[in-house]
Amino acid sequence: MAQKILIVDDIDVNAELIKEILQEADEKFEILIVKSGEEGIKVARSQQPDIILMDWKMPNLDGLEAIRILKEDTNTQDIPVLMITAYSSPENLRDAFQLGVFDYIEKPVDNHELIARVQNAFKVSNVLKEARTRTNFYELKLEELRNTELVSDQTSTSFLIISPDGNLEWGNNGFASLHGYSFKNYIDKYGKSLYNHPELIEMEGHFKKCLHTKSPVTFIHKYVTENGNQKWLQTSISPKLKKNGDIESILVMENDVSLLKEQEEELNQQNEQMATITEYLEDANNLLEEQKKEISKQKLQIEVEQKKSEELLLNILPFEVARQLKSKGRAKPRYYKMVSVLFADFKGFSKFSKEMEPRELIQILDNYFAKFDEIAEKHFMEKIKTMGDAFMAAGGLPLRNRSNPINAVLAGLEIQHFMNTLNDEKVLRNEPVWELRLGIHTGPLVAGVVGRRKFAYDIWGDTVNIASRMEHAGAVGMINISESTYIEIKEYFECDHRGKIEAKGLGKIDMYFANRLKKQYSADELGLFPNEDFELIMSKL
Repeated sequence: MAQKILIVDDIDVNAELIKEILQEADEKFEILIVKSGEEGIKVARSQQPDIILMDWKMPNLDGLEAIRILKEDTNTQDIPVLMITAYSSPENLRDAFQLGVFDYIEKPVDNHELIARVQNAFKVSNVLKEARTRTNFYELKLEELRNTELVSDQTSTSFLIISPDGNLEWGNNGFASLHGYSFKNYIDKYGKSLYNHPELIEMEGHFKKCLHTKSPVTFIHKYVTENGNQKWLQTSISPKLKKNGDIESILVMENDVSLLKEQEEELNQQNEQMATITEYLEDANNLLEEQKKEISKQKLQIEVEQKKSEELLLNILPFEVARQLKSKGRAKPRYYKMVSVLFADFKGFSKFSKEMEPRELIQILDNYFAKFDEIAEKHFMEKIKTMGDAFMAAGGLPLRNRSNPINAVLAGLEIQHFMNTLNDEKVLRNEPVWELRLGIHTGPLVAGVVGRRKFAYDIWGDTVNIASRMEHAGAVGMINISESTYIEIKEYFECDHRGKIEAKGLGKIDMYFANRLKKQYSADELGLFPNEDFELIMSKL
């Protein structure tokens, strides 16, 4: 039966990404998705999932308040909850764990970490459920034994009367049931003295204690009958006193408590297991770093085992495409209705290539493109390829999103800012300045893998050609965008209409310069980085 996971996240893209990662795991999970804390509580109560993955920040009822309600409900308080959050400060984590959060996963979600932490939560949850089930079973059985006097019904009680000097005076019929032969046969075989009876040797020390203290003594011991059966006997030795305080006789009562003893031993074992699990859960907060180390170790093992395919695919293909190739052996081209393509290249590169040594030229290009890669990834852009001095990236694939025009413009602004800052420093050092043109266009295209031996992820369509024309028709240090991109971003960015500009092969088309974020959406004076209000807007696109 598949383990059930409930994902609570008000952002569809995040929930679907987590769902896709879990569906690629070796285990098969039944995955439920809801968009609010209120729905999460309702579904948790009705569906009883094995694990809940809870987003921290949600409108109306956030993740922490939802967890507080779940932990106060006896029907849901034992379900492990893992927080999905970018708020991983010690104060935030302390609040979460005080509420009963089992674990947390930082955003952006790492595939291997997510699966490892989910598997660890299942492991602890299953052990705890099994231990509690077994403990409840044995406690119920023990209670039944006590309530119905099962021990008394299934075992015979042996009574003996012994004189103070240790002679066996009398034994009832229960003696035969307990010891395997009648009291008379026992006396005939061993005589009347307690001290000559090997089967009663366990009683001798306690008998002497009773004589010395003149008080009852009770003990439990193992006893092997004549036919070799092993029993647990509970023996009570009680003195009968005369009026002057001397001992008149000793009454010995023996009961077979083997069944009860076995049940108690099994219950003790379960209690020990429960104590171990409880100790583990109490220390869980202090083991987060150990879990991270274990995850890193698991990731390293996976990388070693899949080194040949992993290093090849992940270095040249987007993760989603590489995942499809590994799981299905192929990755079909996909049509995308809206993708933003960014082109950038250096003005006067031919001149640099003639004047510089090839090794130095390649080193400079590598430094620039490495920074472009970093900025593109930060803004959820997928680098497609580099061609000489040209750099191409696209937003909105392979995972579709509505924010890709905004992401592309933010990436372009940061790339141009990086180049302008670097060029200002070079001017002061009298070094050659590399000037960059950058263009963006938004539209439909097809993306996929070409080739059968040397894979390459690429994009095709008029959108790619128009984006290239935006770069060629652009200006150094500026972000030249098409009208389709402008329509998607105009509410959030300050732009200048350039009018209709000639574009090779396309005629005259409207172009715009995207200058900066509008002040109400900017976290900095230059308008490069979005503030919290704008981040919230983007998360809902």
